[in-house]
Amino acid sequence: MKFQLADMSALAVRALGRMYRPADQIFAFRLRMPGDRDVLEGVSVRYTASVLIGLAGKPRELIADALHGQTAEDLCNRLIRNIDTTTNMGDVAQIAWAARLLDLPDAHRAMRRLLDLDPLSDRHPTVERAWALSACTAGSHIEHSLGERVAASLLEAHHPAYGVFAHQAPTARTGRLRSHVFCFADFVYPVMALADWGAAVGDDRALSAARSGANRMRDTQGPEGQWYWHFDARNGRIVEKYPVYSVHQDSMAPMALFAAGDACGEDYSNAIAGGMRWLLEPSEIERSLIDTDRDVIWRKVCRREPSKLTRSLQAGLSAMSAGWRAPGVDRIFPPTRIDFESRPYHMGWILYVWSEARMTHIGELLFGGKKHVSKEPVANAAPV
Repeated sequence: MKFQLADMSALAVRALGRMYRPADQIFAFRLRMPGDRDVLEGVSVRYTASVLIGLAGKPRELIADALHGQTAEDLCNRLIRNIDTTTNMGDVAQIAWAARLLDLPDAHRAMRRLLDLDPLSDRHPTVERAWALSACTAGSHIEHSLGERVAASLLEAHHPAYGVFAHQAPTARTGRLRSHVFCFADFVYPVMALADWGAAVGDDRALSAARSGANRMRDTQGPEGQWYWHFDARNGRIVEKYPVYSVHQDSMAPMALFAAGDACGEDYSNAIAGGMRWLLEPSEIERSLIDTDRDVIWRKVCRREPSKLTRSLQAGLSAMSAGWRAPGVDRIFPPTRIDFESRPYHMGWILYVWSEARMTHIGELLFGGKKHVSKEPVANAAPV
């Protein structure tokens, strides 16, 4: 089976059509495929908003395919009508982000609700405050007053010596064993938000933080292009490599690195291409996570271990001493399992980040002028 980089958007739209619940006008939390049938589990307001962010500005025919004929504007307006009962700031931030990208008249209601939930509070994780900043930058005009304050709060979470962002604000209460640990998402969303904000308003501090974060991302990339999972906010070192998520490889890392590159005049193309190369040919398993037979991108490669044991072990050891790591974990708990599920936000981020020009450029780096790569389906890989 041959897969082209340009096929990703079409695959994402088809997958979204399978994950949408038209009767409820909301996306499922995830899709699983036991046997040969799709099984949808749960619903997610946040993932619905993520999809709308990705669909904004896309052709109406594409949107109709993803939403079973519904428009993005109608679906986003439905989220806004219920926004006063939405209590999670991250959900509200993404709804506001989508509404402003779609230029909805009621986008101000989403922004007002965002203010009600106090995006500056240290109870909100770094990634959610980054989404709030992205909402301030989205659309045809900048929300200067709120954006300046949210950008300042993100900069407080930034450790410039190492180019990293804490998982929580410095004043937040966190558990001792995990207080120093941040995840890959804590790189991605602040880097993207600060890059876009800095470029829009000329904020040099934001641009400097975005550049240092993007540089650190690039420097911690795995030898085969992996974007690893847990890091130490005290020194920027890797705490635990796995899982490696497909969404990090094909959309989240590109979102941050393209934004930082455009805003700061840097070129992260080789790192982006390396991440895509791993997705097509992961070194830990024998198949690509892009399953062309089942028309889906599976969620992650993870360890064969009980209940996230390695993550807890590495977090505990590194809490006691920054340089301590458990030896031999790759041998004892090899990263050879595939998580056979897919989530809507992943498809939304693919649509958000990949323009035709970007696909062409990265495709040339990947394939040296060739348009495709041959891959096998993942049917025989070990399930989670």
